[in-house]
Amino acid sequence: MMQMFEAKQPFGAWLINQRKRGGWLGDFALAASADSRFPRNGDVEAVKGWLSTKMASGDDWAALDDAETDWLCI
Repeated sequence: MMQMFEAKQPFGAWLINQRKRGGWLGDFALAASADSRFPRNGDVEAVKGWLSTKMASGDDWAALDDAETDWLCI
């Protein structure tokens, strides 16, 4: 019997959908959604590349780490 798996939403798209969430993650997602250069269909590495072009704080990198952990759990 063949099993069907639903494709996981790209990390960038998932992150944008977290913008109403509270805390660092919600704030990070809100900022990302406002940037037209944010890789909405990108993977984690694409988002890290985008963040490295910003003057990102340690909190931004921590929020990205938290987001990656949450995304991997779905």
